[in-house]
Amino acid sequence: MPFSKEPAFTHGAAPAAGARTAVLYCNLGTPDAPTAPALRRYLAEFLSDQRVVEIPRPIWWLILHGIILRVRPKKSAAKYASIWTEQGSPLKVWTDKQASLLGQALRERGHHVQTRYAMRYGNPSIASQLDELKAEGITRVLVVPAYPQYSATTSASVFDAVYDWARRVRRLPEFRFVNRYHDHSGYIAALADTVRAHWATHGQPEQLVMSFHGVPERTLELGDPYHCECYKTARLLGEALGLTPERYKVTFQSRFGKAKWLQPYTEPTLVALAEAGTKRVDVMCPGFTGDCLETLEEINDEARKAFMEAGGESFHYIPCLNDSTPWVAALASICEQHLGGWATQEAPDEKALARSRAAALALGAKR
Repeated sequence: MPFSKEPAFTHGAAPAAGARTAVLYCNLGTPDAPTAPALRRYLAEFLSDQRVVEIPRPIWWLILHGIILRVRPKKSAAKYASIWTEQGSPLKVWTDKQASLLGQALRERGHHVQTRYAMRYGNPSIASQLDELKAEGITRVLVVPAYPQYSATTSASVFDAVYDWARRVRRLPEFRFVNRYHDHSGYIAALADTVRAHWATHGQPEQLVMSFHGVPERTLELGDPYHCECYKTARLLGEALGLTPERYKVTFQSRFGKAKWLQPYTEPTLVALAEAGTKRVDVMCPGFTGDCLETLEEINDEARKAFMEAGGESFHYIPCLNDSTPWVAALASICEQHLGGWATQEAPDEKALARSRAAALALGAKR
């Protein structure tokens, strides 16, 4: 594989004193529009990732291109259309806003860093954002997935995209990766603050349901820590809210295919609660840092209907962290922890860079 073209090397351009740092905040992704062609492109990229679907590639290629991409795009486009906004996909809107607010928060704390967002699938891609950062002279990049709980299907796939980009680059920046923050005190406090704010207005439910995105059960058996990290988040949040274990439930949503996924499943759990006489439930999605299709359509629409049709009387959806001040502060703290040791609180010394370059030229350097 040929390396991508590098800018001409300039002596003294990036010593330690002139290092430029960026935070790349990465989310899953979204189609460019709520249309079948856009969904076909998006799903083809998403479902071709072997981190997401661990089925032998030749078999899966036939299933994906022979069945799924012929049927699913139209159905998914209708769902996206139901939650699309004037600004675009909610997930993209919230991710963009979170990255902007994160940059502002870090600057207010004295850090000289650039902050960008990228999507693992769709636009703006991780590779395109890294290309731009490199062209702007960035020499250090902290990669922060928007996934609090680590999973090979999400977090590791983000890192794969960074490694894929790096394989074609001659002069690499330094990288650091945030694997998880499922038990970070700021993250838990931000979740608790969101719930308390909702309860202050609407009162408390009989049951709080914490719905996390599902993954095949096989991944747990193969060593993926996601299941355990979801339960730890739920336990810590329950404790922060002063709830006994009987007052909340952990469930998993977004099943795909016929394989057994992590249980209990969200919608059947809600139906069972209603049938058992529970009149009100509050549902939240702690694993999603911003509202998206899975929260707005799958939970606040489909799951709501299932609960009400089964005999429930009141269904409250508690929004994701989105642009809440406690969440932005928590995200900034997470970044600060992982930026430790990088000189981000001093702006690049342009005069020192110029002196270094002059010295190099005086000694015979060509550039």
